[in-house]
Amino acid sequence: MKNFKVAIVGATGLVGRSVIQVLEEKNLPIETYGLFASKKSVGTVFSIHGKDYMVEELVENSFDCGFDFAIFSAGGEISKKYAPIANKKGCIVIDNSSYFRMHDDVPLVVPEVNLEDAYHNHGIISNPNCSTIQAMLPLKALEDKYHIKRVVYSTYQAVSGAGKDALCDLENIDNTKPLKKFPHPIYNNCLPHIDAFMENGYSKEEMKMINETKKILHRPDLKVTATTVRVPVQNSHSESINVELEKDFKMEDLITTLKNFPNLVLQDNLSSNVYPIAIHATGHDEVFVGRVRRDDSVDFGVNLWVVADNIRKGAATNAVQIVEKLMENQCK
Repeated sequence: MKNFKVAIVGATGLVGRSVIQVLEEKNLPIETYGLFASKKSVGTVFSIHGKDYMVEELVENSFDCGFDFAIFSAGGEISKKYAPIANKKGCIVIDNSSYFRMHDDVPLVVPEVNLEDAYHNHGIISNPNCSTIQAMLPLKALEDKYHIKRVVYSTYQAVSGAGKDALCDLENIDNTKPLKKFPHPIYNNCLPHIDAFMENGYSKEEMKMINETKKILHRPDLKVTATTVRVPVQNSHSESINVELEKDFKMEDLITTLKNFPNLVLQDNLSSNVYPIAIHATGHDEVFVGRVRRDDSVDFGVNLWVVADNIRKGAATNAVQIVEKLMENQCK
């Protein structure tokens, strides 16, 4: 079996560290790693399978040693500049930023949903937004069987999705320190404001969910709307998803459809207070769905409650899954 060389850009960030952890857990056929970050992180050492790797500064010749794959988690401007450089050196890039997501020639991939798109890449593959990724698993299950007419998202997104400074704001319990990330205190508060607001009144996060859903499901005609909210939870996003289907369904069949979808875990026993919650999803790679119930306000509607670890499945794990499947494909 071939052994691969993998670069991790943004290795010292929340997602980068999780990428390293997930790669080590999966024990993929990787011969060597290259860890890259900004100058201030140079010298940080990570141990992977007992071997120490020192973080190097990301520069234009960082990819000269022939990496097969690179996972980028360092923001859009870094991806814009360095992903094409890595690609020209023969490296397939899986990018966690939003920069390439809506480019027509760049696949936007959730492996359980549209893996085939990854095999038709031109050297760069985009990881979707964290809140989009977890929604895609139940929506794909319903789309394939019932065909979706409309989706309404309401999200309750964890602070870790906004990075280290946001976590500092969450710890600012008495509000005595200057805020580092948010325009208002996040402790004991909810902010209906994720990313910048646009002229149409939606935030960029909301438009990401709307546009990415259509692209991943190959449904440019799909009606989607979203309200995204930051809540005072450290990790794991929760989402209320209202779905209107094109045809009727039996609840037992719909629940079985969700239950049988890969990496989608049904937690729905109300008599025992069993339903997905953030503290139970944290640290896991699966997506959890519960509170499944018919929406009688429309002809063929259903409500879902969907929770997942936004740093793992919402970013690191999804990217590593893409790498894993590409490796398997190359080894056939």
